[in-house]
Amino acid sequence: MTTLSAAILLFLIMDPLGNIPIFLSLLKDVAPKRRRHVMVRELLIALGVLLGFLVGGQHILKVLQLKQESISIAGGIVLFLIGIRMVFPPADGGGIFGKPGEGEPFIVPMAIPGVAGPSAMAALLLLTNTQPGRTADWAIALLGAWLATAVILLFSTYLFRWLGESVLTALERVMGMLLIALSVQMFLSGVAAYLHLAV
Repeated sequence: MTTLSAAILLFLIMDPLGNIPIFLSLLKDVAPKRRRHVMVRELLIALGVLLGFLVGGQHILKVLQLKQESISIAGGIVLFLIGIRMVFPPADGGGIFGKPGEGEPFIVPMAIPGVAGPSAMAALLLLTNTQPGRTADWAIALLGAWLATAVILLFSTYLFRWLGESVLTALERVMGMLLIALSVQMFLSGVAAYLHLAV
């Protein structure tokens, strides 16, 4: 695999276009002046996590005695819980992060698993496993994919000028249902890989 094809693969896995509605719904209760700052912070955290996983992912898995299937199953469970709360918010009006005004998104779920999700981590593990001598190439591919993702997501904040709260709420419900479907598939894929089954 070339560096360009690896970058395209990682870009598709990060799915910035699909993350736009999720990011918008998560930022709807954040002060307008803070939205860009929060998004930049989360994107940088995601980049740091992915770079750290690229360099030391194999060692972490060996030390913790974890398999790649465990990452997929755990990611599926987390996404499922987030999706449930997006579709069925608490009766007190709180969202994923509690009542409006009680803080802002931090690391979960925007950075992880929004951008630096289990699929991206698994792809980096796959790249380093198949061609371990090309870590520098994979780092360049990761930086390129992350930069394209960051540009798209940063420009998404301007959609607040045209979208109302009702539209954002509808998007949140739809993305919650998609997250639930994705989480189930991710969970089943992890279980199937662990049991050596075909899904």
